[in-house]
Amino acid sequence: MASILLLVGVSQAHADGGHVDPKSMTPPAASGEVAEPDGYRTDGYRMPVPRTLKGAVVINADQAERLIKDNAAVFLDVYPRAPKPPNLPAGTVWRDPPHASIAGTHWLPNVGYGVLSPEFETYFKTRLQTLTNNNQSQPVVFFCLKDCWMSWNAAKRAISWGYTAVHWFPDGTDGWQAIGNDLTAATPVP
Repeated sequence: MASILLLVGVSQAHADGGHVDPKSMTPPAASGEVAEPDGYRTDGYRMPVPRTLKGAVVINADQAERLIKDNAAVFLDVYPRAPKPPNLPAGTVWRDPPHASIAGTHWLPNVGYGVLSPEFETYFKTRLQTLTNNNQSQPVVFFCLKDCWMSWNAAKRAISWGYTAVHWFPDGTDGWQAIGNDLTAATPVP
């Protein structure tokens, strides 16, 4: 499997499909009880999240580690990819910022926004089908960072598409590192 991770937390969506620069994201506020919304979260992506996601199994870092060791689920990091700045001087070479994630996972950047462009919805849906071998009962784990609504949104969207073994790892890479595990360089799924 490939690697994946996610930063979230801007209330400004860009015209190119809702992409935000991860560096502009604000850290989460103090955690409190958060209710599940009826729809998708469309702003403030880096805020406290609910403890639940209807239709999904919520897992902690130890459970995620067991699933990876047993190769029992497809792990999907939905950390967003930084957009190329629109006003770069001519001739400037743009290099994507590096991203690190849990080894053995797949990075599907930009699929956790509350509103997806048709291109990103197609990208997400087709990659999810491919990674699960068109098996909607294949266990799938969605994650990004702690207090990240993008992983919640992505998991909720997979449930709406009929996936029946969706797991949500709300502590993501932060929780993974907190139990002593390392991250590795990630490359987006083409």
